[in-house]
Amino acid sequence: MFDAAPTILIIEHDEQTRHDVQFILKGVGYHVLTASRGLDGIDIARKVNPDLVIVAMDLPDLMGGELTTTLRTDSRFEETPVLALLSSNDPEQLDMAFAAGINGHMVKPINLEALPFNVEFYMSGGTDSIDDTERLKVARTRFLQDVVKRLEERIRELEDKNETLERIDQMKDSFIQLTAHELRTPLTLITGYGRLLEDHPPLQAMRKTDDSVGSLVDGLIDSITRMQGIIEEILTVSRIMTSDIELTLVPMNLARIVATVIGQYQNVVRERNLTLYFSEDEWPQSMRADADLIQLTISNLLSNAIKYTPNGGEIYLRAQTKGKLVRFSIRDTGIGIPRDKREVIFERFHIGGEVETHTTSKTAFGGGGLGLGLAICKGIIEAHGGTIAVDSPGYDPKNPPGSEFIVILPVNANASQNVFTSTSPEDLGLKKLAKRQ
Repeated sequence: MFDAAPTILIIEHDEQTRHDVQFILKGVGYHVLTASRGLDGIDIARKVNPDLVIVAMDLPDLMGGELTTTLRTDSRFEETPVLALLSSNDPEQLDMAFAAGINGHMVKPINLEALPFNVEFYMSGGTDSIDDTERLKVARTRFLQDVVKRLEERIRELEDKNETLERIDQMKDSFIQLTAHELRTPLTLITGYGRLLEDHPPLQAMRKTDDSVGSLVDGLIDSITRMQGIIEEILTVSRIMTSDIELTLVPMNLARIVATVIGQYQNVVRERNLTLYFSEDEWPQSMRADADLIQLTISNLLSNAIKYTPNGGEIYLRAQTKGKLVRFSIRDTGIGIPRDKREVIFERFHIGGEVETHTTSKTAFGGGGLGLGLAICKGIIEAHGGTIAVDSPGYDPKNPPGSEFIVILPVNANASQNVFTSTSPEDLGLKKLAKRQ
C-alpha cells in the first residue's frame, strides 16, 4: 500500500476494540502503536510523530476532544489526520468531535472489513465535514463550555486531594515527632540499666569465665546505642521540618572536626580496604558555625561515601576558602547516583534501592538507615546560610562512576542569612558549582 509503513497511533480504553483495530491495520502493512489512556497517547504521539491518530471520544482520563485539541496546539500535529471513534451516531457527539478538530470518524462497533479503506481515505487527505457553519459554531461554543466545566471540576478535585494530602502529611510529621519523643525517655532508662548491667560485679566475673556473656552484653549495648542514634536522627530532622533548629554559633576549627570524624571511621576504612585522602592544611582552622551540627554533617556525608563505595575504593575530602566562603567536598569512587535522583536524595526518608533488600548498617557497602542523613545535612547547611549539592555522572554498580557532595558555607555563619542572597558564587570563582545547581 505504501513504500514505507506509516505509523498509526490508536488511543482506546476498550481492550477488545484496541486489539481488533491493531490486528487489522497491522495485517495490511501499517506500523501500529497503542495506548489505553489519553495522557499516555499524547506522550507516544510527541515521541514518534504518527501519521494518523485514532482516538476514542470517551477516554477515562482525558476526553477525546480535549486530547485532539491538545495535539492541535503542537505545530507537529496541525495537519495530522485525527480519526474519532464514537460510541454512537449521536449528532451532538459528532459535532463536538468536529469542534475539537477531528478529520473523520467511525462509530463503534467498528466495521473491521471497511476499516483499511477508511484509514487509507483519511491518510490520503480525505475528510468528513459539517456543511452547516452555524451548527459548527454552536458545537464549538458547547465544546469550550464543556472543557471549562471539566477543568473546573478537576481543579476542585485536585484542591480537595491536596488538602487531604496536607492533612495526612501533617499527621505523619506529628506522629514521627511524638513517637521519637516518647521513645527517648524509656530508651534513656534502658541505656542506664544497660550500663549498670555492664558494670555489675557478678556479671564482670562471669565475663572472665564465659566469653559468650561478654558478647551478649556488648551486643545489647551496641543495639541500644544504634537505637539512640536513630531517635536522635528523627528528632533532628523533626526540628528541621518545623524550622525549629537552633544554631550555637561559636569559633571552630573545621580541619580538626574533619580529622575527628575520620578517626571515628578508621576501623571500617581499614576493614574495607578504603583509601581516604585528606590534607588538614586545606581546611580552615578558624570559622564561625555550630560545631556539633557541622560535625554531624561531615559524619553523615563521609558515612554516605563509605556506604556506596565498594571495598578497595577511594574517598577524597577537599576544601578551599575564597573570600567569605568555604567550599568543601567529599568525593568517592562509588556506584554513583542516577541523574533523576540527584534532588530527591535530599528528601526525608528517601532510601536508595529496594526496601526489601535494605540493611541498617551505616558503614557496610550498600548499607542504609532511615533515609534521613542527607536531609539532615541539607537542613543544617541551609540553616547556616549555605548550600549543598551533588554531582555524579550516573549510577553504575559494575563500573562505579563515583559521586561528589559539595558544600558552600559562609566562613562566619549567620543563621538569618542565605549566603547567595548577598554574595554571588560566580564572583568568588565558584562558577562550576553554580551551574550544577
